[in-house]
Amino acid sequence: MFPPPHLPIALVEALEWLNYPLIKFGDAPFTVLSLCKIVVWFVAIVGGHLLVRRLIVRRLLAHTHLDPGVQFAVIKIFGYIFLTLGFYVALIVNGVNLSSLAVVAGALGVGIGFGLQNIVSNFVSGIILLAERPVAIGDRIEVAGVVGQVRKISLRSTTVVTNDNISIIVPNSDLITHPVTNWSYGDPRVRIRLPIGVAYGTDVEKLRRVLLEVAAEHPSVLKDPPPSIFFDSFGDSSLNFELGLWTQEMAQAPRRFRSEINFAIERKLRENQIEIPFPQRVVHLRPSPPAV
Repeated sequence: MFPPPHLPIALVEALEWLNYPLIKFGDAPFTVLSLCKIVVWFVAIVGGHLLVRRLIVRRLLAHTHLDPGVQFAVIKIFGYIFLTLGFYVALIVNGVNLSSLAVVAGALGVGIGFGLQNIVSNFVSGIILLAERPVAIGDRIEVAGVVGQVRKISLRSTTVVTNDNISIIVPNSDLITHPVTNWSYGDPRVRIRLPIGVAYGTDVEKLRRVLLEVAAEHPSVLKDPPPSIFFDSFGDSSLNFELGLWTQEMAQAPRRFRSEINFAIERKLRENQIEIPFPQRVVHLRPSPPAV
């Protein structure tokens, strides 16, 4: 296509430069102008994605009764679908024949399979996490030695914040391939068992009453289901019991909750003169036989 002869020379040169073919997709050349158009389309798509996600999706989800984890997953999945379809339309509108990229896509697939398999694994794991939601925003999880609250789930990794306010980046593949303990999944109520050892000769009915008083006085212990006392075993130096408590604090501050209960148990046992024994050994000395 030649420009009209009455145009200025600078404009003619600019048009020639913009129509310069960079690469050919089938019969259609890919020019500098096509590249500029695609860049403009991509910028508009990304801007539209942010605008739609903030003004429409979040406002619509704000009027629903979905928990924050579900809203986050819906926003993420919607955003990825919007970007994928937008980029596809941008390439088609600007004359890029995607069927001509089959060979290039095949070569990229081989390269991805060998060199980027960890990234692809984390990417697929991120899609699974957002779709199935075994882990959601706000859940308290334990995986591969990391314990904390989930703050962010992206396509490559998940951000977990510990009780010490340390952010740990966990690859999404670890959340799929490793066993994950989710303290908040489904029902945040969990039961914890606290071991207690008392001396032989202790009135066990009095001990039961004291431990139930400890459970009743703590505000974070649930009344339903009620707490339970288990007689675990006869130890070498103590009678071993377990105090079973139902609470929702294990999803928020588990270590603090255990510490407060242990402080209360120690105080109650001391007030009621119930002994917490330490290991004891009885040694019998036999007199040696007279020397011959």
